[in-house]
Amino acid sequence: MADLKLQDIKGKYDVIISLGSWCGPSLNLRRHNLRRFSFPLDWVVSNSLSDVNKLLKNGFDGFMDIKQMQRIDGVAAYLDDGDAVFADEGRKKQNAHFIQDSTYNIISVHDFPIIEEQDWRQLYPAYKEKLNDRIRKFIEILANSQSVLFIRWGAVSIPEALELRSILAGMTPGKCNILFLDPIADIPSVKEIDWGIDGICTTQVPSQSPNDDSMWDHVYDGLAITDYWKN
Repeated sequence: MADLKLQDIKGKYDVIISLGSWCGPSLNLRRHNLRRFSFPLDWVVSNSLSDVNKLLKNGFDGFMDIKQMQRIDGVAAYLDDGDAVFADEGRKKQNAHFIQDSTYNIISVHDFPIIEEQDWRQLYPAYKEKLNDRIRKFIEILANSQSVLFIRWGAVSIPEALELRSILAGMTPGKCNILFLDPIADIPSVKEIDWGIDGICTTQVPSQSPNDDSMWDHVYDGLAITDYWKN
């Protein structure tokens, strides 16, 4: 078996999908014109790959059901598919609650705006409808694409990577590659790691600069999307 190098994953895919663990992969896919759709893991925090594997293996069953959601400490910008939403008065950016799914340990950080004297649950029906649309689209597009690249930023182990590859292979009939960006402290630049696993490219990236455009430019260089899903 031979793992993929960055050079090997370059080329065209029907779709390129972020699997978290934060919004950076999706934001930079959009910056590089590599993103056509919104998917369930684009704008959430999913710190554990094992939890993401569990979610995918379960086919998103129960994901963000209100009975397993709770508000936790923390706020972030309120976003509409990655774009900041401004409060009615002036141009002040709106903030959002952190709402955690306690089954999958995944946190909505951009979907529930902080509104005075309004409980976050009042906005849940609209949120869940949007999320369900993204889940349906994720499943449909995977089932009908001939080439897919998945991108995941976050700590990863070989067993987790193998499990993810197995789960995704059962969801899409075509070529399926995975690019891992594993953030490591105090390294100066992107470093490729040889795991010897087919279909997986693993890199270590500087954890201290997740918003460094040059790092994302290096990783995404040479990627493109086909016209298969062009609107």
